[in-house]
Amino acid sequence: MTAAPATPDPLRTHDLVGIGIGPFNLSLAALAHGLPTPLTTAFYEQRPAFHWHPGLLIEGATLQVPFLADLVTLADPTSPWSFLNYQRAQNRLYPFYFAERFHIHRAEYDAYCRWVSTRLPGLHFGHQVDAIRWDPQTARFDIDHTQLDAHGEAESLGRTHTRHIALGIGTEPHIPDALKPLTDTGTAPVIHSADYLHHRDRLLTARHITVIGSGQSGAEIFLDLLRARPTGNEGLHWLARTPAFAPMEYSKLGLEHFTPDYTRYFHNLPETVRDTLVPQQWQLHKGIDHDTIAAIHDELYRRTLHGGWPDATLTPGVTVRTAGRVANTRVELHLEHTQQSTRTRLTTDAVVLATGYRERPLDTLLHHLAPHLRRDTAGRPRVDAHHRLDLGPAVTGHIYVQNAERHTHGVGAPDLGLAAWRSATILNDLTGTTPYPLPQRTAFTTFGLTQPAIPTQQPTLVPLTRNN
Repeated sequence: MTAAPATPDPLRTHDLVGIGIGPFNLSLAALAHGLPTPLTTAFYEQRPAFHWHPGLLIEGATLQVPFLADLVTLADPTSPWSFLNYQRAQNRLYPFYFAERFHIHRAEYDAYCRWVSTRLPGLHFGHQVDAIRWDPQTARFDIDHTQLDAHGEAESLGRTHTRHIALGIGTEPHIPDALKPLTDTGTAPVIHSADYLHHRDRLLTARHITVIGSGQSGAEIFLDLLRARPTGNEGLHWLARTPAFAPMEYSKLGLEHFTPDYTRYFHNLPETVRDTLVPQQWQLHKGIDHDTIAAIHDELYRRTLHGGWPDATLTPGVTVRTAGRVANTRVELHLEHTQQSTRTRLTTDAVVLATGYRERPLDTLLHHLAPHLRRDTAGRPRVDAHHRLDLGPAVTGHIYVQNAERHTHGVGAPDLGLAAWRSATILNDLTGTTPYPLPQRTAFTTFGLTQPAIPTQQPTLVPLTRNN
């Protein structure tokens, strides 16, 4: 049964309001819905409906985590919001069983999340959150939002009150400074990988296409373009800054960096050590899975069977120094090879920027809370072990963050496999109880000589079940 869209109650003080409805806050909403003592919650999202990276749902592309990394299972396998229950509801449980798929299609994960998002109560799509303020008189946050119409235009203004907030505003496409001049309007298409499928047909009409970026998205897009181009006339160039098109670290012990054990270990390290570690661990989350690498090589090899080599150039270790448009119809890239210390120019008809994502900055949304927000030496918000922003003693409500804490919690912050655990951690802390008992140990690896203590749950200062 699909839940009817609810109208926010301007007079109610919620226990928890979520801002942003991506997989992480959707996980929080699903687990909050299953609490034995209900919380009053509301979640707001600017988009009109749930969609997970729609521009990258390339046919055949799979998740890089097992299906057990759904919204709830690793915290509550009995939840009705699990992926397996979704398969049951779709009458696909036996086909899934016989398919023997541990890593499901991305499109299937997207469909599963949309199934949850249309059935959970308290989710408000088409609502843009404009400002957050703390009211010391009522000990609650006031959230101003704008309801949007089907065209994304402002329709009405509203205000919601809550004791606690969960920020899940996600990430945004990142374009390095050297490549930003390419985003100006021109006839040669230059698109970020986030929008790839929306422009795929146009890209395929280009005589020569360049893909920039060595991660999984860049590899999948290069493979998809390669498969769609005629043998001998591929006209493809793939550039990467990394010294190699490297496989993702996917060994069993390597994967233990995406456990609560490692998250706790990382959080307890000094800030300077954490900042050194994150860029060193790029292969844990920015490499390419082995199957994609194998598929690319197989496709290239197949094109040599009748003699000759494909018109496809794969060059790692290259930095784009500057970029610009040539007569508004082509793109010129000024390249430097790091190891050779050589430079050259590449002219191309279209560019796909598989240059990754960055956490959306919190400062705009938290502008009115700036005097209370404590920061580290690099000016980033401090985030404690319970995923709460450090707001100082004047603010007694909590603001939890989801996927905005890589600098404090490590490479697992954006990983789907830690979504349910983090949501359960937040709900345990918020309620001051343990509705979701969490494992004491999750890794065979002992990451330090001394082990960080598992944070105890601390009851919140404001009653959770009273409506003001």
